[in-house]
Amino acid sequence: MRAAVQAALLLLFTLSIGCGDSGSPGARQADAKTAPAAAAPAHRTAAAEVDGPRIIAAEADSSNWMTHGRTYGEQRFSSLDQINAGNVVGLGLAWYFDLKTTRGTEATPLVVDGVMYVPGLWNVIYALDAKSGKELWRNDPKTRRDWGRYTCCDAISRGVATWRGKIIAATLDGRLRALDAATGELDWEVQATDPGQPYSITGAPRVVNGKVIIGNGGAEYGVRGYVTAYDAETGKQIWRFYTVPGDPSKGFESPVMEMAAKTWSGEWWKVSGGGGTAWDSFAFDPELNLLYIGTGNGGPWPRDTRSPGGGDNLFLASIVAVNADTGEYIWHYQTVPGENWDFTAAQQMILADLPIGGTQRKVLMQAPKNGFFYVLDRATGELLSAEKIVPITWASHVDPETGRPVEIKENLYTEKAKLVSPGPNGAHDWQPMSYHPGTGLVYIPVHEMSWVYSRAPEFKLKPWTFSIGQNPDAPPPPEAANAVSKGALLAWDPARQKQAWRVELGGPWNGGVLSTAGNLVVEGAADGRFVIYRADNGDKLWEIPIHTGAVAGPITYTVEGEQYIAVAAGWGGALALMGGGFGDVHSTPARVLAFKLGGKVSLPPAPPPRAMPEPPSVTAATDVIKQGEALYAPNCGNCHGFNAISGGNMPDLRYMTLETHQAFRDIVLGGKLAANGMVSFADRLSDADAEAIHGYIIKRAHETRNEE
Repeated sequence: MRAAVQAALLLLFTLSIGCGDSGSPGARQADAKTAPAAAAPAHRTAAAEVDGPRIIAAEADSSNWMTHGRTYGEQRFSSLDQINAGNVVGLGLAWYFDLKTTRGTEATPLVVDGVMYVPGLWNVIYALDAKSGKELWRNDPKTRRDWGRYTCCDAISRGVATWRGKIIAATLDGRLRALDAATGELDWEVQATDPGQPYSITGAPRVVNGKVIIGNGGAEYGVRGYVTAYDAETGKQIWRFYTVPGDPSKGFESPVMEMAAKTWSGEWWKVSGGGGTAWDSFAFDPELNLLYIGTGNGGPWPRDTRSPGGGDNLFLASIVAVNADTGEYIWHYQTVPGENWDFTAAQQMILADLPIGGTQRKVLMQAPKNGFFYVLDRATGELLSAEKIVPITWASHVDPETGRPVEIKENLYTEKAKLVSPGPNGAHDWQPMSYHPGTGLVYIPVHEMSWVYSRAPEFKLKPWTFSIGQNPDAPPPPEAANAVSKGALLAWDPARQKQAWRVELGGPWNGGVLSTAGNLVVEGAADGRFVIYRADNGDKLWEIPIHTGAVAGPITYTVEGEQYIAVAAGWGGALALMGGGFGDVHSTPARVLAFKLGGKVSLPPAPPPRAMPEPPSVTAATDVIKQGEALYAPNCGNCHGFNAISGGNMPDLRYMTLETHQAFRDIVLGGKLAANGMVSFADRLSDADAEAIHGYIIKRAHETRNEE
């Protein structure tokens, strides 16, 4: 990645904004009230009759996908083999359902007894006939459109939960809601976060022992992370586990928080909330009755700013095991003591039984952002092994005796910038991986992406703003010109801690992974393909163009004995919003796609290449345009792409119509498109600022037109 691009990408983590919808043709907003339920399909039984024993038995019931990772162990493996390596060439599209937006989706759909439940943009929940794709009902929670400012990476949800006739989902603005699975009507709702602080929820809830488990996000905005368990029948709070300590003068919630506070220094509770938010991953072992929590990065990123004087800063970047019934702390393993790089450990955890040293061990596996693959004893938290899955420069290895990474001192950044691998997008981020017990391999969507880190010389938390303590103006080191940016599908042997095979892909930010007993590995690619490989050797067996990048995790299920493979496809997330796209391939609607053998349905044609309207004349003075360029990056670039080049899933402002140009002030300052998420920026920008940005966009439109 060129140095100029690297510098531009850093700005994503400097400020966050509210993003407007793309206004794609045919898009419409979900109804204000729950849409009427359609007639139930003939193959449907009672709606979402799911409980603990049924999820525990999911290993033997591959016809459904009842929880986020298919099983409590989050393996994302299915024993279905009707579609297999021998006949997958006959796979075709069975049906598709448009999610009414060109913005991305990160959701794993659930399927229970012939009905699919999937969240779309702004937490709208859809119930679909899993055989035909027909909409049965939808529920719009009316998520606050201005809350998009308090997430780094769009108004998405990664999934929902099912429990005893309920669909349980969280909203971006921090609510936890239970819907009647048959009708979509609201059963109960609670506020799971403090609405007076910039918390958000994008992760999928899990239900264990009748308790809904949910975390939250917002570390970069100055919040303090925690995980809460609610009664699945009533929404009543049962327990709460804080992931970092608060102000000692107010007392500690538990002895474990008092212990954790000893690993912090200074007045961290004043500098920021500390972070450690559990924004994505959980796993559950019913036999041990242990809930595993993956925690996030520190806020702000530099540990010397956050905790001057040092300390491990528990429980940042950690795997924490708690009693599922009480939330009582049992053990922890910290992947990055004194976390310093946005190296979260909130990534997926997989539970499995592996042969380690000649003995079958109950293990927990994780590939967090930091570039190592970890195998732990899930009963005790003992480190069994940790090895690199990509080239990394922040640490040389993990000491097997202490369990701690050995940092490379010369690559520790200060106010002087350092190029570090991986960067904040990680070697592996939220995109799910899969473990195949037949091959013994874990299939991981990996990135190789470097980053220039530099500590801001002075830091002061700005409430309700993205405050990470980095200095985007620091001169990058010379080697930044050669920073890498690529991606691959990696098949990893966790028992031997070595690569089995690897498929290089066109770039980073490819999709989540599914594996099946049909010797298949399924993954969406960032360049607009849906691809199936042999699980044993990585040979490509089948692919189809889907006109958008599929970053979410695929699933498989059966209806009336027929196997389907499905994915919620829609290019999105951090890298997509930066402008990391593949041209017009990402300008199509986000869709749920379902495939089966002999499927004959065709997608609508991909949109034609964009034709640029005649832009207005350049009338702004050179110095005004320069000012507009400086204002565009932090205020517009996060959604509409840096250098005014969209990643494809949000409007490319160079291609605005004359009507949009004329309404520019009303949109940017007046909030004309606030209902779509493009809220007013009048609290950040003056009239002169808006005009300067407009002048810069017009200049970029003319430059692009001349290039074409």
